[in-house]
Amino acid sequence: MKGTFFLMLAAVSLAFCLAGCVSTVDGRTKTAWPLQRDTIESRYERPAEQVFSAAKEVLQFNGSLYGENTVTKTLEAKVDTSTVWVKVEQADPRVTRVLVQARTKGGGGDIALASEMDKQIALRLTQK
Repeated sequence: MKGTFFLMLAAVSLAFCLAGCVSTVDGRTKTAWPLQRDTIESRYERPAEQVFSAAKEVLQFNGSLYGENTVTKTLEAKVDTSTVWVKVEQADPRVTRVLVQARTKGGGGDIALASEMDKQIALRLTQK
């Protein structure tokens, strides 16, 4: 009887520890699996406005853009069944920092999609 109780207590504790919330790059939280990598960071020697425009074009091309905040320079889009967030910020006067975060519909980290979006943003910047 005691063994069954402790086994159930351990299972509930494990489920509680593995499920949780993660912070998105736009400052909000989302229910997801917190122990998975989901963010790619890049830096470009371009103005923030130019990088923000390139990121917006990439997200519109690959999926549907449904969130844009021009004050904090964040974008949110649906690509396939995953959600992608992009944050553009000026690191210093000559360098712009870009954070690309991707999460699947089930809350898992989608580092491959984040990496692909980051690569496409870099390629779009070379065309400008």
